[in-house]
Amino acid sequence: MEYVYAALLLHKLGKEVNEANLSSVVKSSGAEVNEAQVKSLVAALADVNIDEAVKAAPVATAAAAPAAAAAADAPAKEEKKEEPKNEEAAMEGLSSLFG
Repeated sequence: MEYVYAALLLHKLGKEVNEANLSSVVKSSGAEVNEAQVKSLVAALADVNIDEAVKAAPVATAAAAPAAAAAADAPAKEEKKEEPKNEEAAMEGLSSLFG
């Protein structure tokens, strides 16, 4: 994750997201640099418009923010949710989330 943060930081500062700059930022943060991960991320970002990706990413979180604020303002209710009785029931719940 530190590599992605480093790439976003470089982009925000208007610097080129390349192997040398990415390695420098990660190294300066105190983390150990894995050259394979650096090369992989630089290659993956070669065809990505970072500005468009950043604009598209917060849509889900921005929509959830008002609901989270409303939930925080609501008085706390003591509701006990029923726990799945077995692993199979839990997996059915997960599969409904992902289709």
